[in-house]
Amino acid sequence: MRKIRFVLIFCLFAWACLQSAAQAEVFRIAALMPSATNDLAFSQSMYDALAAIQEELGEEAFEFTIQDSAYIVDDAAVALRDWAASGKYQLVIAHGSQYGPIVEELATEFADVSFAWGTRQDTFGMDNVYSYAAASDEGGYFNGVLAAHLTESGVVGLVGPIEVGDGKLYADGFANGVASVDENIKVNIVFIGSFSDVPLATEAAEAHIANGADILTGTAQMVVGPIAVAVANDVLWFGSDASQDDLSEDIGVAFQIYKWEVLLLDMIANIKEGKLGGEYYKLTLENEGLVMEFDKDFVASEALLAIAEETIASIVSGDIVPIPEMAEEMMDEDDSEDEGDGG
Repeated sequence: MRKIRFVLIFCLFAWACLQSAAQAEVFRIAALMPSATNDLAFSQSMYDALAAIQEELGEEAFEFTIQDSAYIVDDAAVALRDWAASGKYQLVIAHGSQYGPIVEELATEFADVSFAWGTRQDTFGMDNVYSYAAASDEGGYFNGVLAAHLTESGVVGLVGPIEVGDGKLYADGFANGVASVDENIKVNIVFIGSFSDVPLATEAAEAHIANGADILTGTAQMVVGPIAVAVANDVLWFGSDASQDDLSEDIGVAFQIYKWEVLLLDMIANIKEGKLGGEYYKLTLENEGLVMEFDKDFVASEALLAIAEETIASIVSGDIVPIPEMAEEMMDEDDSEDEGDGG
């Protein structure tokens, strides 16, 4: 009888150990986002990436938790702290540059938790912080080249959020792409000072139309307004961050899509090996973290398709630098650092 009882206890213990091991094998991410996961822009791009990872790895190996529409920074800080303190998540993501100060504070307090934030290059010099960004100037340049070949009025309009980060990169890349084809094409750029003010973005788009624009583009979650203006006025739309195919109806042309899973999968592998952070990632056309897609309703001519392929190939090869002045600044910084090290 004692032998049977011992065997039973041993089996229960073994089962518990197996269950615990199985739980430990599940990689869990908690992600905070500034807007809705269906915003057709920045937040949706991260949600889509996490969903893609779960599909690739399987629900038994990967789980993720999301808090979206976290535009109030104080509330965001509470959620991030709760996740870090729980010990449940191997990676905590703050998907927005406004969360940087919170990440820096929490990463100091929770040194055994891995954090990631973007879009910025700064890891705060900490071994448990990853940072990430997107070379949105590349897709901006691509869209600008195509827009220059498609405009009939010679005027295109861009509605930007705040003149920083990937929003500014996209705008500068787009303007340079247009100019590379025809410097006489007018690119009107308006930054509305907000990522989410749809009425103000709508007003800016309408002003572009009034000034003769027959093509519109823009970034951030407020672009639902400009897209609606483009549809109402039957002008072409170029998008970024995520596919806006469903909303743009038959006026969409091309979209720059962020594939954050490219860098997240590498982070996951690193964390499993014990590297909690200290690295900066950037999505590019070369590493396929940036993908250009045509709207399913847009019929591109063979000539335009050839231009599209050539533009992407030239950016990847380095023959085209979307923002030359930015590359020069980076070279100057490298030279300064070399001189300092040598001194």
